Amino acid sequence: MAGPSWFERLKRGLARSSARLADGIQGVFTGKRRLDDDALEELEDVLIAADLGPATAAKLTAEIAKSRFDKEVSADEVRRALAEAAADILRPVAEPLTIDPNKKPYVILVAGVNGTGKTTTIGKLAKRFRDEGKSVTLCAGDTFRAAAVEQLRIWGERTGAPVVAGSTGADAAGLVFDAYSQATENGSDVLLIDTAGRLQNKADLMAELEKIHRVLSKRGADLPHRTLLVLDATVGQNALSQAQVFRDSVNVNGLIVTKLDGTAKGGVLIALAEKFGLPVHAIGVGETAEDLRAFDPDQFASSLMGLIDDA
Repeated sequence: MAGPSWFERLKRGLARSSARLADGIQGVFTGKRRLDDDALEELEDVLIAADLGPATAAKLTAEIAKSRFDKEVSADEVRRALAEAAADILRPVAEPLTIDPNKKPYVILVAGVNGTGKTTTIGKLAKRFRDEGKSVTLCAGDTFRAAAVEQLRIWGERTGAPVVAGSTGADAAGLVFDAYSQATENGSDVLLIDTAGRLQNKADLMAELEKIHRVLSKRGADLPHRTLLVLDATVGQNALSQAQVFRDSVNVNGLIVTKLDGTAKGGVLIALAEKFGLPVHAIGVGETAEDLRAFDPDQFASSLMGLIDDA
């Protein structure tokens, strides 16, 4: 018997976020209400409370006001209009994570603060690439946490991907250098590099990440090919400051947003897209590998507003 479709998992995963938005919008537009300045201000407050942020909330309400200002509207009409306006912001950043076959190994460095789900995300990506027939090498660059190394070894066993690891406390940059050499020698299509979780305000740990970048760049000017930042949606607006610091430090050029199923703050993804315009490669709404999927802006916006019908 087939499990729930991705649409259903996405809708369930965003249920807390969509409930907050739907309840808030319903509270502003009970029955029909004229979309005047007061209604727009209340609607903006609802969007800010759902972690879309002041700038994004203002942009979305202004977009709705263009065609509906001073007209009678219902909560359902507002939700549909918001979904379309949100999708317009999200479409430019929706970009599947693709591997250039002319670059072997294709190097993906994965960074983020503690607890975002980096190692699990790497394991899920490894499974996806292996399912596509690609060879993968994993690098356990989080040399501070023995548990992270063990977790990556388990994913390596599941996916048939070799894991390059060192002793606890080993130099992470040196280990990454070795992993690149091994991935090159064994002809891997993809090298996925885990890194230690680090708070964005810890200068020494950010410096270590920069060192890893420098070591890789010595092996090739375009290395790493992708630097992915894994963001935990449950932190809400704090994800914006994380994205800012990591982008400035190591030139992050892609995002994966996890734990959308554990939060009412899913609207932060729209704020991220509006502020940074960084590619959003995938989103996570659960623990299994199937719960990490390529980011679809229309599905996300509709689910966030509670508009996807049961499959």
